[in-house]
Amino acid sequence: MPLPKINTPTFELELPSTGKKIRYRPFLVKEEKILVMAMESEDAKQITDAIVQILNDCILTRGVKVDKLSIFDIEYLFLNIRSKSVGETVEVNVTCPDDGETQVQMEIDLDSIKVKKNKSHRNTIKLDNDLSMKLKYPSLDQFIESNFDSGMSEVSQSLSVISSCIDMIYNEEESWSASDSTEKELEEFIGQLNTKQFKQVEKFFETMPKLAHTIVVKNPKTEVESEVVLEGLASFFT
Repeated sequence: MPLPKINTPTFELELPSTGKKIRYRPFLVKEEKILVMAMESEDAKQITDAIVQILNDCILTRGVKVDKLSIFDIEYLFLNIRSKSVGETVEVNVTCPDDGETQVQMEIDLDSIKVKKNKSHRNTIKLDNDLSMKLKYPSLDQFIESNFDSGMSEVSQSLSVISSCIDMIYNEEESWSASDSTEKELEEFIGQLNTKQFKQVEKFFETMPKLAHTIVVKNPKTEVESEVVLEGLASFFT
């Protein structure tokens, strides 16, 4: 006689980038084992691969391509799945800013961590009186390629990330989709930008939404209280 199956609860959240609703379940013991082994390796790519595998297993909504989601969508999804799986709080070691060395262990409510959006953020850049460029957020694929390809120089990595984030180029008469262009063509287009135009592109990345949480930490040695902003998934698992 087969053993009974355990009912697993399901939850729902909205993707910060699109507002699309995603159904998911907590990760199970088998998936927690994958994560623990990856964390113990201290290898960034192995940890990233484990997170992708867990998300693919736990997301119940059909048609969601994890490797194509933006970084902050992935971080937010994983944080919520982790919260529903092993507990709604996490302990982190925070370095006190006033002396730069004293560490304080603090407990953070994972449900209070949100994706912060900058009001000045724009995904469309007006290059001149005629031409504009629409950008999209870097996906996990692009993040891995730019961070783990040791054969690329820093400049090449930057151009590769920027060109991969071009959605389309357009004017009043016509538009050119990035999907119809080669990587070389896109990088050559980026190479034509002047300093002012390139700064607009940089601002897109600087102001894009990010997983962030502000806490107040008190240094036990100096009694000084300081605000600390934790950003990115790694900040909540240190």
